Amino acid sequence: MHCLVMKIDDAAARLEALGNRTRLQIYRALVRAGRSGMPVGRLQDKLKIPASTLSHHIKSLVAVGLISQVRESTTLVCHANYDLMRGLVDFLAAECCADEVGCKGARTAA
Repeated sequence: MHCLVMKIDDAAARLEALGNRTRLQIYRALVRAGRSGMPVGRLQDKLKIPASTLSHHIKSLVAVGLISQVRESTTLVCHANYDLMRGLVDFLAAECCADEVGCKGARTAA
C-alpha cells in the first residue's frame, strides 16, 4: 500500500479544483473509467462539454495532480490519480473525532 502524506495547502488546492461542478463531473467520470482511463474525445461526448471548456478544466485537474494525460498514438487519454485520491480522502478522515471528549480514537492531552 502506498502511503501519501498530504500538506494542508495541497489538500486545499485539490478540494478547490473539485469544488467546480464541471471539474467534479470530469473527475468522477475518470474515476469510474478505471485504470485504463478515458480518451478526451469520449469524455467530451459523455459529458457534453465543448472542447475548449473541457481542455480548460482538464488543465486545472492536471495542475493539482488529480489526473494525468498520456498520449497513446493520436489519442490523448486522461487517467485519475487513485493514490492521490486516496491520500486526499485519508487527509480528510485522519483526524476524525480527534478532539471529541470520550472518543475512543481521540488523542489524549500530554
